Amino acid sequence: MRTTLHVARDLLREALARKWVLGLLIGITFVLALLGLFLRLDVVDGAIAGSKLFGAIISEDIVSTDKAMRPVYMAAAGIGFFGGALFLAIACSDFAPSLLSPGRIEHLLSLPVSRWQLLLGTYLGVLTLSAGCTAYGALGVTVVFGLKTGFWTTSLLAGSLLGVVGFCALYAAMLTTAFFVRSAAASSAVGLLVLVMGIVSSTREKIEDGLEDGVGKVLFHYGVQPFPQLWRLAVQCISLAGDDGFNAAVTWRLVAGALIFSMGMLAVAAWRFERKDF
Repeated sequence: MRTTLHVARDLLREALARKWVLGLLIGITFVLALLGLFLRLDVVDGAIAGSKLFGAIISEDIVSTDKAMRPVYMAAAGIGFFGGALFLAIACSDFAPSLLSPGRIEHLLSLPVSRWQLLLGTYLGVLTLSAGCTAYGALGVTVVFGLKTGFWTTSLLAGSLLGVVGFCALYAAMLTTAFFVRSAAASSAVGLLVLVMGIVSSTREKIEDGLEDGVGKVLFHYGVQPFPQLWRLAVQCISLAGDDGFNAAVTWRLVAGALIFSMGMLAVAAWRFERKDF
Protein backbone atom coordinates (compact mmCIF):
# COMPACT_ATOMS: atom_id res chain seq x y z
CA MET A 1 0.00 0.00 0.00
CA ARG A 2 2.89 2.33 0.70
CA THR A 3 4.09 1.99 -2.90
CA THR A 4 0.61 2.85 -4.15
CA LEU A 5 0.60 6.00 -2.03
CA HIS A 6 4.03 6.94 -3.40
CA VAL A 7 2.63 6.68 -6.93
CA ALA A 8 -0.32 8.90 -5.92
CA ARG A 9 2.07 11.41 -4.32
CA ASP A 10 4.20 11.57 -7.47
CA LEU A 11 1.08 12.23 -9.55
CA LEU A 12 0.11 15.08 -7.23
CA ARG A 13 3.58 16.57 -7.60
CA GLU A 14 3.24 16.36 -11.37
CA ALA A 15 -0.20 17.95 -11.20
CA LEU A 16 1.00 20.83 -9.03
CA ALA A 17 3.76 21.49 -11.53
CA ARG A 18 1.18 22.05 -14.27
CA LYS A 19 -0.09 25.53 -14.92
CA TRP A 20 -3.76 24.55 -15.06
CA VAL A 21 -3.75 23.49 -11.40
CA LEU A 22 -2.20 26.79 -10.38
CA GLY A 23 -4.65 28.60 -12.65
CA LEU A 24 -7.60 26.75 -11.08
CA LEU A 25 -6.52 27.64 -7.55
CA ILE A 26 -5.90 31.26 -8.53
CA GLY A 27 -9.30 31.39 -10.24
CA ILE A 28 -11.10 30.03 -7.17
CA THR A 29 -9.21 32.44 -4.92
CA PHE A 30 -10.09 35.36 -7.23
CA VAL A 31 -13.80 34.53 -7.11
CA LEU A 32 -13.69 34.22 -3.32
CA ALA A 33 -11.90 37.57 -3.08
CA LEU A 34 -14.57 39.22 -5.23
CA LEU A 35 -17.29 37.82 -3.00
CA GLY A 36 -15.48 38.99 0.10
CA LEU A 37 -14.77 42.51 -1.17
CA PHE A 38 -17.85 43.43 -3.19
CA LEU A 39 -20.73 41.52 -1.59
CA ARG A 40 -22.53 43.50 1.07
CA LEU A 41 -24.99 41.80 3.40
CA ASP A 42 -27.00 43.74 5.98
CA VAL A 43 -27.49 41.30 8.85
CA VAL A 44 -29.89 42.36 11.61
CA ASP A 45 -30.80 40.02 14.49
CA GLY A 46 -29.97 36.88 12.53
CA ALA A 47 -31.79 38.01 9.39
CA ILE A 48 -30.51 39.47 6.13
CA ALA A 49 -32.24 42.82 5.58
CA GLY A 50 -30.61 43.55 2.22
CA SER A 51 -27.81 42.53 -0.08
CA LYS A 52 -25.68 44.23 -2.74
CA LEU A 53 -23.11 42.92 -5.21
CA PHE A 54 -20.82 45.42 -6.96
CA GLY A 55 -23.11 48.14 -5.63
CA ALA A 56 -26.24 46.73 -7.30
CA ILE A 57 -29.14 45.81 -5.05
CA ILE A 58 -29.85 42.06 -5.11
CA SER A 59 -32.62 41.99 -2.55
CA GLU A 60 -34.27 44.29 0.00
CA ASP A 61 -36.45 41.62 1.58
CA ILE A 62 -35.89 40.63 5.19
CA VAL A 63 -35.16 36.91 5.29
CA SER A 64 -33.67 34.74 8.02
CA THR A 65 -30.03 33.99 7.38
CA ASP A 66 -30.39 30.23 7.10
CA LYS A 67 -33.21 30.52 4.55
CA ALA A 68 -31.38 33.19 2.56
CA MET A 69 -28.17 31.17 2.36
CA ARG A 70 -29.85 27.87 1.52
CA PRO A 71 -30.34 28.56 -2.23
CA VAL A 72 -26.83 30.03 -2.43
CA TYR A 73 -25.24 26.89 -1.04
CA MET A 74 -27.44 24.69 -3.24
CA ALA A 75 -26.43 26.63 -6.35
CA ALA A 76 -22.77 26.40 -5.37
CA ALA A 77 -23.05 22.64 -4.89
CA GLY A 78 -24.73 22.20 -8.28
CA ILE A 79 -22.07 24.25 -10.04
CA GLY A 80 -19.36 22.34 -8.21
CA PHE A 81 -20.82 18.95 -9.17
CA PHE A 82 -21.37 19.48 -12.88
CA GLY A 83 -18.86 22.25 -13.52
CA GLY A 84 -16.17 20.42 -11.59
CA ALA A 85 -16.91 17.15 -13.38
CA LEU A 86 -16.67 18.80 -16.80
CA PHE A 87 -13.46 20.67 -15.97
CA LEU A 88 -11.70 17.74 -14.33
CA ALA A 89 -12.75 15.31 -17.08
CA ILE A 90 -10.85 17.50 -19.52
CA ALA A 91 -7.99 18.63 -17.30
CA CYS A 92 -7.14 15.17 -15.92
CA SER A 93 -7.52 13.30 -19.19
CA ASP A 94 -3.81 13.05 -19.99
CA PHE A 95 -2.48 11.65 -16.72
CA ALA A 96 -3.04 8.02 -17.70
CA PRO A 97 -1.90 8.41 -21.34
CA SER A 98 1.27 10.14 -20.15
CA LEU A 99 1.84 7.30 -17.68
CA LEU A 100 1.73 4.86 -20.61
CA SER A 101 3.95 6.93 -22.88
CA PRO A 102 6.91 5.06 -24.43
CA GLY A 103 10.00 5.23 -22.27
CA ARG A 104 8.19 6.28 -19.11
CA ILE A 105 6.12 3.14 -18.63
CA GLU A 106 9.14 0.89 -19.29
CA HIS A 107 11.10 2.80 -16.67
CA LEU A 108 8.29 2.54 -14.12
CA LEU A 109 7.85 -1.19 -14.70
CA SER A 110 11.59 -1.71 -14.16
CA LEU A 111 11.15 -0.38 -10.62
CA PRO A 112 9.92 -2.52 -7.70
CA VAL A 113 6.30 -1.56 -8.31
CA SER A 114 3.44 -3.74 -9.50
CA ARG A 115 1.15 -2.82 -12.37
CA TRP A 116 -1.89 -2.75 -10.12
CA GLN A 117 -0.04 -0.35 -7.82
CA LEU A 118 0.60 2.02 -10.73
CA LEU A 119 -3.05 1.77 -11.71
CA LEU A 120 -4.46 2.32 -8.24
CA GLY A 121 -1.91 5.00 -7.36
CA THR A 122 -2.81 7.00 -10.47
CA TYR A 123 -6.51 6.68 -9.67
CA LEU A 124 -6.11 7.72 -6.04
CA GLY A 125 -3.85 10.62 -6.99
CA VAL A 126 -6.39 12.11 -9.38
CA LEU A 127 -9.22 11.63 -6.87
CA THR A 128 -7.16 13.33 -4.17
CA LEU A 129 -6.55 16.24 -6.51
CA SER A 130 -10.26 16.56 -7.32
CA ALA A 131 -11.25 16.32 -3.65
CA GLY A 132 -8.67 18.94 -2.70
CA CYS A 133 -9.84 21.46 -5.30
CA THR A 134 -13.48 20.84 -4.38
CA ALA A 135 -12.83 21.21 -0.67
CA TYR A 136 -10.84 24.42 -1.21
CA GLY A 137 -13.66 26.05 -3.15
CA ALA A 138 -16.44 24.87 -0.83
CA LEU A 139 -14.55 25.81 2.32
CA GLY A 140 -13.71 29.21 0.87
CA VAL A 141 -17.35 29.98 0.09
CA THR A 142 -18.38 28.79 3.54
CA VAL A 143 -15.81 31.02 5.26
CA VAL A 144 -16.70 34.10 3.18
CA PHE A 145 -20.41 33.83 3.89
CA GLY A 146 -19.80 32.78 7.49
CA LEU A 147 -17.78 35.92 8.17
CA LYS A 148 -20.36 38.13 6.50
CA THR A 149 -23.49 36.64 8.06
CA GLY A 150 -22.33 34.95 11.24
CA PHE A 151 -24.09 31.80 10.03
CA TRP A 152 -21.72 28.83 9.95
CA THR A 153 -22.47 25.43 8.48
CA THR A 154 -20.55 22.51 7.02
CA SER A 155 -23.39 21.51 4.70
CA LEU A 156 -21.79 22.96 1.55
CA LEU A 157 -18.49 21.21 2.25
CA ALA A 158 -20.25 17.91 2.92
CA GLY A 159 -22.41 18.19 -0.19
CA SER A 160 -19.49 19.16 -2.40
CA LEU A 161 -17.25 16.33 -1.18
CA LEU A 162 -20.11 13.88 -1.71
CA GLY A 163 -20.12 15.06 -5.30
CA VAL A 164 -16.55 13.78 -5.71
CA VAL A 165 -18.09 10.29 -5.73
CA GLY A 166 -19.57 11.13 -9.11
CA PHE A 167 -16.14 11.97 -10.48
CA CYS A 168 -14.88 8.63 -9.14
CA ALA A 169 -17.07 6.91 -11.72
CA LEU A 170 -16.05 9.28 -14.50
CA TYR A 171 -12.33 8.91 -13.94
CA ALA A 172 -12.52 5.12 -13.55
CA ALA A 173 -13.95 4.95 -17.07
CA MET A 174 -11.38 7.47 -18.34
CA LEU A 175 -8.50 5.51 -16.83
CA THR A 176 -9.78 2.27 -18.33
CA THR A 177 -10.07 3.87 -21.76
CA ALA A 178 -6.40 4.90 -21.66
CA PHE A 179 -5.31 1.25 -21.50
CA PHE A 180 -7.18 0.52 -24.73
CA VAL A 181 -6.55 3.80 -26.56
CA ARG A 182 -3.61 5.93 -25.38
CA SER A 183 -5.33 9.21 -26.11
CA ALA A 184 -6.21 12.09 -23.80
CA ALA A 185 -9.02 13.13 -26.14
CA ALA A 186 -10.56 9.65 -26.06
CA SER A 187 -10.32 9.49 -22.26
CA SER A 188 -11.95 12.90 -21.91
CA ALA A 189 -14.71 11.95 -24.36
CA VAL A 190 -15.48 8.77 -22.41
CA GLY A 191 -15.63 10.73 -19.17
CA LEU A 192 -18.14 13.17 -20.64
CA LEU A 193 -20.10 10.25 -22.11
CA VAL A 194 -20.37 8.62 -18.69
CA LEU A 195 -21.60 11.94 -17.26
CA VAL A 196 -24.30 12.17 -19.94
CA MET A 197 -25.27 8.52 -19.54
CA GLY A 198 -25.41 9.02 -15.78
CA ILE A 199 -28.00 11.73 -16.35
CA VAL A 200 -29.91 9.55 -18.79
CA SER A 201 -29.79 6.62 -16.37
CA SER A 202 -31.36 8.78 -13.66
CA THR A 203 -34.37 9.50 -15.87
CA ARG A 204 -34.62 6.19 -17.70
CA GLU A 205 -38.12 5.42 -16.40
CA LYS A 206 -39.53 8.62 -17.91
CA ILE A 207 -37.64 8.05 -21.15
CA GLU A 208 -38.86 4.46 -21.40
CA ASP A 209 -42.46 5.62 -20.98
CA GLY A 210 -42.07 7.55 -24.22
CA LEU A 211 -40.60 4.64 -26.18
CA GLU A 212 -42.61 2.09 -28.08
CA ASP A 213 -42.37 -1.53 -26.97
CA GLY A 214 -39.83 -3.47 -28.96
CA VAL A 215 -36.15 -4.21 -29.36
CA GLY A 216 -35.16 -0.56 -29.09
CA LYS A 217 -36.80 -0.17 -25.70
CA VAL A 218 -35.21 -3.37 -24.41
CA LEU A 219 -31.77 -2.30 -25.65
CA PHE A 220 -32.19 1.11 -24.04
CA HIS A 221 -33.33 -0.40 -20.74
CA TYR A 222 -30.36 -2.73 -20.39
CA GLY A 223 -27.91 -0.34 -22.06
CA VAL A 224 -28.25 2.35 -19.40
CA GLN A 225 -28.51 0.01 -16.41
CA PRO A 226 -24.74 -0.25 -15.73
CA PHE A 227 -24.25 3.51 -15.48
CA PRO A 228 -24.48 5.24 -12.08
CA GLN A 229 -27.40 7.61 -11.60
CA LEU A 230 -25.35 10.79 -11.46
CA TRP A 231 -28.25 13.21 -11.83
CA ARG A 232 -29.99 11.78 -8.78
CA LEU A 233 -26.68 11.83 -6.92
CA ALA A 234 -26.25 15.50 -7.85
CA VAL A 235 -29.74 16.25 -6.52
CA GLN A 236 -28.84 14.65 -3.19
CA CYS A 237 -25.56 16.59 -3.05
CA ILE A 238 -27.45 19.83 -3.65
CA SER A 239 -30.06 18.90 -1.04
CA LEU A 240 -27.34 18.13 1.50
CA ALA A 241 -25.62 21.45 0.81
CA GLY A 242 -28.89 23.32 1.36
CA ASP A 243 -30.21 21.17 4.23
CA ASP A 244 -33.32 20.67 2.12
CA GLY A 245 -34.88 17.26 1.55
CA PHE A 246 -31.72 15.19 1.89
CA ASN A 247 -32.43 11.44 1.94
CA ALA A 248 -29.57 9.44 3.47
CA ALA A 249 -30.89 6.01 2.43
CA VAL A 250 -31.29 7.02 -1.22
CA THR A 251 -27.87 8.70 -1.18
CA TRP A 252 -26.08 5.62 0.11
CA ARG A 253 -27.66 3.52 -2.64
CA LEU A 254 -26.54 6.03 -5.25
CA VAL A 255 -23.04 6.15 -3.78
CA ALA A 256 -22.88 2.36 -3.76
CA GLY A 257 -23.92 2.28 -7.41
CA ALA A 258 -21.22 4.78 -8.38
CA LEU A 259 -18.55 2.89 -6.44
CA ILE A 260 -19.56 -0.48 -7.92
CA PHE A 261 -19.34 1.03 -11.39
CA SER A 262 -15.91 2.46 -10.53
CA MET A 263 -14.60 -0.86 -9.22
CA GLY A 264 -15.90 -2.65 -12.29
CA MET A 265 -14.08 -0.21 -14.57
CA LEU A 266 -10.87 -0.54 -12.54
CA ALA A 267 -11.11 -4.33 -12.76
CA VAL A 268 -11.29 -4.07 -16.56
CA ALA A 269 -8.35 -1.64 -16.53
CA ALA A 270 -6.28 -4.01 -14.36
CA TRP A 271 -7.09 -6.94 -16.66
CA ARG A 272 -6.02 -4.96 -19.72
CA PHE A 273 -2.89 -3.59 -18.04
CA GLU A 274 -1.66 -7.05 -17.00
CA ARG A 275 -1.99 -8.36 -20.55
CA LYS A 276 -0.47 -5.36 -22.29
CA ASP A 277 3.11 -5.59 -23.55
CA PHE A 278 5.44 -2.60 -23.43
